[in-house]
Amino acid sequence: MNDLLNSLLKALEYSPDNIELRLQIVKIYMDQFLFDEAESHLISILEKDSNTHYKFLLAKCYYELEKFSHSEVILDEIIENEEKIEYLELSCYLNIAQDNNEQALNNYKRILEIDKTYSNSDFDNLFRITQKSLGQDNFVDNDAINFIKKSDIKFNDVGGMDKVKEEIDLKIIKPLLHKDLYKAYGKKIGGGILLYGPPGCGKTHIAKATAGEINANFINVGINDILDMWLGNSEKNLHEIFETAREHKPCVIFIDEIDALGANRNDINKTAGRTVINQFLAELDGIDSNNDGILVLGATNAPWYIDPAFRRPGRFDRIIFVAPPDEEARKSIFKIQLKSKPVDKIDFKTLAKKTSNFSGADIMSSIDIAIESKLQEAFKDGIPKNLNTKDITKAISKMKPSTKEWFSSARNYALYANDSGLYDDILNYLNIKR
Repeated sequence: MNDLLNSLLKALEYSPDNIELRLQIVKIYMDQFLFDEAESHLISILEKDSNTHYKFLLAKCYYELEKFSHSEVILDEIIENEEKIEYLELSCYLNIAQDNNEQALNNYKRILEIDKTYSNSDFDNLFRITQKSLGQDNFVDNDAINFIKKSDIKFNDVGGMDKVKEEIDLKIIKPLLHKDLYKAYGKKIGGGILLYGPPGCGKTHIAKATAGEINANFINVGINDILDMWLGNSEKNLHEIFETAREHKPCVIFIDEIDALGANRNDINKTAGRTVINQFLAELDGIDSNNDGILVLGATNAPWYIDPAFRRPGRFDRIIFVAPPDEEARKSIFKIQLKSKPVDKIDFKTLAKKTSNFSGADIMSSIDIAIESKLQEAFKDGIPKNLNTKDITKAISKMKPSTKEWFSSARNYALYANDSGLYDDILNYLNIKR
């Protein structure tokens, strides 16, 4: 093989523009796991021909060299144009290497939609479970276990939010670490925490990180998973979700947009709506069951629409304001979001200063806009270009903070419907004195 490689390299000296010759050299290098050498020849090929297959080979080299962000940029482009199994398969491995199992699972499902006979033991072992522990021998998808999954992020993966983390630490993490001490004082482990604040400020992210901190099972519930057009089915869905959590303690149930489920009963005309709320309150109370070890995290952008009964002790007895990230938190978010991207030296302090009032989602959007601009450049030759501070500040200048609209509405509730002091955190954030 080395003799053949040497002969091909010698021939290439006399015919440097011969793509087929250079491609044969690439294949030999890749077969011998010499990916650095293969990379340089593929870049030379792509300078002359931007064929998708050549781009895929370069993405594969970058993956093997652990240049994951470079590989991701190329794969995103070629998958957008054509969803071939080999492209999606490499993308799966790439996602797994970057601990992005959720996206890897999405790509795996796309592969199975293309070819139902496809099999990959690496992906099966990660995304499917045998049911022998539940007395069954069949092989089933995780989706069949009512959304149960383990969270793969922790508090360190969440920028800022120190006050929120402290509250959750006291309410959830410490009770699980010191069970006997809490039981001695008659304190139960679990309960409910309601997170509220502007959209995109990390409510879902902190819920997943909470489950990761305590190594608990995590059930992410959307309103569509609960509400059903048929009478009685919504209540049944709620009960099944809570029963699943009780069978898999410790467990965190996260319910996003909980205001759609727990709207004030005085504002609901139909009996069916009131019945669903009553069922939810009964599940929270654990009247016929033991909820010890179950934490229910609810998230809402509009806490003023939620039934007051939800705030009774033992239900959502902790209500936490999730504010837009401060300057240090924004710096932290930029660092977390850019750590796996192809970047030059970044001035994080400048980026944080320029994104006052930005939510975490706004920050991620600014990075996406900057990446899109870089992709336009990369499409010309197929080679990823590194992001720099100027690219991101240019993207920031095109945006307005999405939180401002929320605060203009929240301010009125905090000033004129705040007899219990529930929204004092909003006033403190806005530097308004009552």
